[in-house]
Amino acid sequence: MEAVPENKPTPVSLAQHTYWNLAGHNSGTILDHSAQIYAKHITPVDQTQIPTGEIKPVEGTPFDFTSEKKIGTSIHEVGIGYDHNYVLDCGEEKSGLKHAVKLKDPFSSRVLDLWTNAPGLQFYTANYVNGIVGKGGAVYGKHGAVCLETQGFPNAINEPNFPSIVVQPGGKYQHSMVYEFSVE
Repeated sequence: MEAVPENKPTPVSLAQHTYWNLAGHNSGTILDHSAQIYAKHITPVDQTQIPTGEIKPVEGTPFDFTSEKKIGTSIHEVGIGYDHNYVLDCGEEKSGLKHAVKLKDPFSSRVLDLWTNAPGLQFYTANYVNGIVGKGGAVYGKHGAVCLETQGFPNAINEPNFPSIVVQPGGKYQHSMVYEFSVE
């Protein structure tokens, strides 16, 4: 994704909001999927889901996906589900992109590896999906998919300690993502 401001400094933080369920169409929830998120920190949120400006370690919390963990293991400890920005700070690099997340479905053996140059990953477990009718009349419910949104940190425009999302005139916003699929 690219964006170029015309003549003023412009905040830009685009995100890809695809819903993923590696088990396939109409296959239930993603709670048995495992995820490994290459982030040792999150940006905590307030009661309205706005990041507070803090950057906190995930170690020893329900947000710790630094090693492969089933999504459903600790989801009940974070309210209605995950909808949090992870600070991508510990993944390996390849072709100028950081490894952001590895998502696996244990039943189909499908694997999704996501690589990006963005500083953050919004990890969202479809907490508000309820009764959405999709392809072939399938009805999708809560936790029926997961979104892996690489982006700048939410609320970065108001938080000076977050990486800036402002693009200056003459500059260019460039955001890359590579999705790799395999089986294990």
